[in-house]
Amino acid sequence: MATQSPFFGKRDRETDSLTSRPAPLVGSGTNLSGTPVNPSSLTAQQGGLAPAAAAAPAVKEGGSKLTVGPNIKLKGVEITDCDTLVVEGLVEATMDSRLMQIAEQGEFKGSAEIDIAEIRGIFDGNLTVREKLVIHSTGKVTGKIRYGKIVIEEGGQLSGEISFGAKPSLQAAA
Repeated sequence: MATQSPFFGKRDRETDSLTSRPAPLVGSGTNLSGTPVNPSSLTAQQGGLAPAAAAAPAVKEGGSKLTVGPNIKLKGVEITDCDTLVVEGLVEATMDSRLMQIAEQGEFKGSAEIDIAEIRGIFDGNLTVREKLVIHSTGKVTGKIRYGKIVIEEGGQLSGEISFGAKPSLQAAA
């Protein structure tokens, strides 16, 4: 095997120690030096922890989270497998998620099916909230909206085709 790193020039193997090298990427099939990784070597390198046990705390902290920061524009996408979406910029997308938070300067245009939505900025499009929709005083929601429960702070705006019940078959007007 070559002793030269593919990145920034030559690397002396004798000066590398296991403590100074980044941990191998779990599930990648190779470590950072390009040699194959087998699960038994991962367990030994992680001090006896199984890969699933090492990853478990990250899942308990809230799962997958996507934050679209201020001045960022994300257009023409379908967002999948996202537990939490935080919008501080502009998102034009279709998505299905557990939690959506739109900041005061944030804007979402498109279609979303969400368990819980907290709107401080602007939402425009088709919004289905299976559990609870919260529109804060700075929030503005327009379009076709379905919700399970709703909370609107004084100053919050809601307009469009609004119906109670997160399922399309329930069409009782609010």
